[in-house]
Amino acid sequence: MSAIDALFDAETFGLAQKDKDRLLLAALNELTQHHYDGCPEYHQILDGYGAKAGEAGAVADIPFLPVRMFKRFGLKSIPDANVFKTLTSSGTTGQTPSRIFLDSRTAQLQARALVKVIQSFIGPKRLPMLIIDHPAVVKDRRFFSARGAGILGLSNFGRDHFYALADETMALRMDELRAWLEKHRGQTILIFGFTFMVWKYLVQALQKSGETLKVEDAILIHSGGWKKLQDEAVSNEVFKAELKARAGVSRVHNFYGMVEQTGSIYVECEAGHLHAPILSDVIVRDPRDWSVLPPGQEGVIEVVSALPHSYPGHALMTEDRGRLDGEDNCPCGRKGRYFTVFGRVPMAEMRGCSDTHAGQAA
Repeated sequence: MSAIDALFDAETFGLAQKDKDRLLLAALNELTQHHYDGCPEYHQILDGYGAKAGEAGAVADIPFLPVRMFKRFGLKSIPDANVFKTLTSSGTTGQTPSRIFLDSRTAQLQARALVKVIQSFIGPKRLPMLIIDHPAVVKDRRFFSARGAGILGLSNFGRDHFYALADETMALRMDELRAWLEKHRGQTILIFGFTFMVWKYLVQALQKSGETLKVEDAILIHSGGWKKLQDEAVSNEVFKAELKARAGVSRVHNFYGMVEQTGSIYVECEAGHLHAPILSDVIVRDPRDWSVLPPGQEGVIEVVSALPHSYPGHALMTEDRGRLDGEDNCPCGRKGRYFTVFGRVPMAEMRGCSDTHAGQAA
């Protein structure tokens, strides 16, 4: 059995960290060698490191790339003819987005990994799905923004999809939404949207209109856009409280992820912690010397993933600040590492998975 197959066979949050490390290290070493052989730029970078491909003795020893490299270079480890899909990151106006080149194998691995994570939170059945966005975001299936990729990826877990916003005007389709909810009364509803979109175009729209919805039996999965909410003094606790007051939704799971490692997402558990699933992990490093920090100390987040086959994105230094909170002992019962994200590194380029939103359809 290959290293990646062993990871897929393991329970999503069921392995103790030491057992997970063993499987993940084997998969990451295989990927380092694969990208060293297939990506000339990565080959040069590793030679510059003085690192030997495929010989790391620990997950933390896998050579990492700054995530910003994917804004500046078209890094891929496959022939151009094998590019199946190109993902682009969000970014503020005038900034170059990351470009992530996928082959069919990588796209399939990402989809399988996403299923493992999401089903562990919502169950195996497809649920009626409410999307807090408009359908124009996913029109071109060859080139996706982070917003479009997120919607399309999560759409696989739903049925009878309903887009809550009319079009690029972002107007809430209140009458149609009430009719759709009535159609699915008594059923569990899956809601997905990027954090800022949910706040501005659902919660605030309901606040302004003075209306409420009753969607008590619902699960909201959301991500991205926290910087804008923090600027408005909207914390995670305020977000959840207002969502429950205005729409009746109490089961809320934020997740951390990025287009540079699509499929590797870190979902917030019932205890409020972000968890690393079986196919990926987090390392928190001291920005002064990139040494690994122990639990409880704030540093810069590195993310590793066994999924990227078509591009050398298996070990990435993000531009986010975070803290490892513990491993194998979260009150929710999930094994592995859990952590907190605090926001962007000072002076780092600002971006968010919900795209810069000034009324555009990303």
